[in-house]
Amino acid sequence: MFFCRYFRVYREVTHMRKIQIDLPSSGLVLEACLDLPPVPGPFPGVVLCHPHPLYGGNMNNNVILAVSRALSSNGIASLRFNFRGVGRSQGCFDNGIGEREDAQAALLLLANQEEIDSSRIGIMGYSFGGMVALAVGDTNDVVRAIAAVSPVIPANVLKKCTKPKLIVTGAEDNIIPPSSVLKETAGMAEPKIIELIPGVDHFWWGYEAKVGNIVAGFFAHVLAFGR
Repeated sequence: MFFCRYFRVYREVTHMRKIQIDLPSSGLVLEACLDLPPVPGPFPGVVLCHPHPLYGGNMNNNVILAVSRALSSNGIASLRFNFRGVGRSQGCFDNGIGEREDAQAALLLLANQEEIDSSRIGIMGYSFGGMVALAVGDTNDVVRAIAAVSPVIPANVLKKCTKPKLIVTGAEDNIIPPSSVLKETAGMAEPKIIELIPGVDHFWWGYEAKVGNIVAGFFAHVLAFGR
């Protein structure tokens, strides 16, 4: 019931358009939604990467929806999509390798939308999606800023990347321990913001608005106003 009410509120403040992502290299088609603010564009835009496909992760995850809604409230568009093998997306899980290709294609599609300012693009991911977002954001020239919530952090990622970075995790996370997040982020290049939120576990139930506002505030600063 909570999720259904939250999703109805989300739809009230966002113009949602179904869209598809074509992957020429593999011939796959991915399901996606372009969420636009209810005001005239062009907008900055952020690609959102959902949690682990094998554990129920999809583009309608509570954290992903919360971030999309908060971005819209800040005048920023977002592209949510289902990784290969999830929902109506073709293909099957590819251990994070093919999923990086999915995110790269999502960034290209977002940057080419007429409502989007292609010079102000970011990427964000949650949990498994955070791992994908960090890796792709590190190397993709379209990406201007990177955020991750409760992420799996690849070893040595972002050590030389000077793009603005935000990492947010819950102090009570027993799936990806905060100590491991702090250890891995210590080696990341500046500029970076690392936030540890008291009382929050890996799933962020009841804290969706908080994490959405943190992430949206970061992108509003570095994309919308920090050109």
